[in-house]
Amino acid sequence: MSAETDYFSQFPDIAYEGENAGELSYRYYDKNRVVMGKTMEEHLRFSVCMWHTFCWPGSDVFGGGTFDRPWLSHDVGAEAAAMKRRTALEFVRKLDLPFYCFHDVDVMEPADNVADYRQRFATAVDHLEELQETTGRRLLWGTANLFSDPRYAAGAATSPDPEVYAWAALQVRSAMDATHRLGGSNYVLWGGREGYETLLNTDLGRELDNFGRFLSLVVEHKHKIGFEGAILIEPKPHEPTKHQYDFDTATVYGFLKRYGLENEVQVNIEANHATLSGHTFEHEIAMAGALGIFGSIDANRGDHQNGWDTDQFPNSVEEMTLAMIEIIRAGGFKTGGFNFDAKVRRQSVDAEDLLHGHIGGVDVLARALLNAERIIEDGRINEFRTSRYAGWHGELGRTIHESTTSLSDIADLAIDRDLRPRHRSGRQERLENLVNRHM
Repeated sequence: MSAETDYFSQFPDIAYEGENAGELSYRYYDKNRVVMGKTMEEHLRFSVCMWHTFCWPGSDVFGGGTFDRPWLSHDVGAEAAAMKRRTALEFVRKLDLPFYCFHDVDVMEPADNVADYRQRFATAVDHLEELQETTGRRLLWGTANLFSDPRYAAGAATSPDPEVYAWAALQVRSAMDATHRLGGSNYVLWGGREGYETLLNTDLGRELDNFGRFLSLVVEHKHKIGFEGAILIEPKPHEPTKHQYDFDTATVYGFLKRYGLENEVQVNIEANHATLSGHTFEHEIAMAGALGIFGSIDANRGDHQNGWDTDQFPNSVEEMTLAMIEIIRAGGFKTGGFNFDAKVRRQSVDAEDLLHGHIGGVDVLARALLNAERIIEDGRINEFRTSRYAGWHGELGRTIHESTTSLSDIADLAIDRDLRPRHRSGRQERLENLVNRHM
């Protein structure tokens, strides 16, 4: 690798140093430390994303890019794309994190026709396979960008134009095949524009059916090629469209049930999307766990004073601890992990800033895992929750759930027993205090 492309050569490899950790090292993330029967690396399964970290030039709706990255400064072409791929995988290796993620267009030069798309993406996949071998990094998940190109202004799977739908199918098949070849653990569908701006020009029923058909075809292709990873869909309420069909986890589950896909597709939950939908991050995780569709996480945060998807690195140990408890309750990651779908700020223009962003996010989540371990091992929160629902293990609770019990049967039980239920404290303040004692 030349000096030009070895963008991070001036920095040391990032390692765990504990209590005396410097700014370019991990204080809490010791990947080999065993926590509740698994190593931290196995629990957290960290991934670095290609798009925000290596593709975004630092632009916003009011201004152009602020980042002077060598692969962005070149004319967009094969050389710059290869440089970006090399730099990305080396960065993940330097952080000593196991995984990376990409959209198809993140890793290749632009293509505006089918032949160029297929050839250029194939070249990129060949190169990524080599880079995975030399750096020891793995693919957490792949996906296709079905939102940036102008052709997707009205959606991809929900586009009114079947030619756009077919182009989307080309990209998804290509990205799925690449993910399978590269040993990816999951494939993600992010419905960035699967929604509408106004009902005046929208056939809602047709768009939902087209979306359901597309997702069914994706699942069919997964089994056809023998891909054993999970298919994930990412809930998001709005932005860029006014209303998106994958609004939140519960909405996604209803959609999956309607099209018979609830046992085939899981969710990739993003913290910033959760808060934009009016929920907490931990609520979305708990809902996915309760519905049996918890898959993976995009780790970031929003700004409480901004209604936009700001994609900042997570920095609240308290918020991440509450989320970590729910991840553990949901059984933890199987094929998923924590992907840093986060970006440094437009004013953070140096290579070092990319390191600080990821190091901080890694340590926040590692500390949250340690906190969750202490809270769970303390046991008092789980004990209270169990006791609060103890009645459902008794005679009345079991009778209510017997298949032969009718609504009238339950009502008659209330009459016969002259039931006089009393309200009991939920002990919220006590439970919050117990959490805070372990922060």
